[in-house]
Amino acid sequence: MDEYVPGLEGVPATRSNISFIDGEKGILAYRGYPIEQLAEHSSFEETALLLLDGRLPTADELTQFDTQLRASRRVKFNIRSIMKSLPATGHPMEMLQTSVASLGMFYPGTERLTGPNAAQNLEYIHHMSVRIIARMATLVAMWQHIRHGYDPIAPRTDLTYAQNFLYMMDGRDPDPFVAKILDTCLVLHAEHTINASTFAALVAGSTLATPSAVIASAVGTLFGPLHGGANQRVVEMLDEIGAPEKAGPWLEKQLAAKEKIWGMGHRE
Repeated sequence: MDEYVPGLEGVPATRSNISFIDGEKGILAYRGYPIEQLAEHSSFEETALLLLDGRLPTADELTQFDTQLRASRRVKFNIRSIMKSLPATGHPMEMLQTSVASLGMFYPGTERLTGPNAAQNLEYIHHMSVRIIARMATLVAMWQHIRHGYDPIAPRTDLTYAQNFLYMMDGRDPDPFVAKILDTCLVLHAEHTINASTFAALVAGSTLATPSAVIASAVGTLFGPLHGGANQRVVEMLDEIGAPEKAGPWLEKQLAAKEKIWGMGHRE
């Protein structure tokens, strides 16, 4: 019998063809392009298409992709109704998982699964991926208003992905500098090799689940405090520490008690 390895520590799940990361050397690359180069010269839209297709797009391909994203930002009122039925105190990540999972039911398209191998249709996967990418920001911005009792702000098609998200959050034309910062952040967070949520997506995708179901499983995994949810714990940790001069004693106390130090990385 093969040896049981708790948590799959040291067991390679697969090799990523999308990105490469070396934490010790501070290297992150998407499809062979250094993250520094993409952060400085690329946009989120161009980076997203690079990750999807495996190469940098031509100007015409990028324009077509951007047009598809802009045209797919709106969601049906049924999804808004679902979101309004959710508890206002619910966590945004649980809302996002629920809403993303529902997209496949409201937007099946003509490519919806009709047989055991239908999900292997790359055009279908690409088409649905574009729709999910386009609507993720819309769903997050909608929830910010809905959970406070207001109707969401409709998306605009004359703004970039980052600009539109900022507009939907407060209804004001976004500051170009702030929009550029957000766009760069989206580039930096677009891919992170084989982490827990990516692994969950791979497992779900291997069953030929629909793209919306695959991404919903990844969102649910990302929600956990030992993965993406650690970001929230870091903020809470910083609030608890209170001031820079208190960081040392607080850290020593946590280490002595063998407690977790949030934000210090995860198992690769």
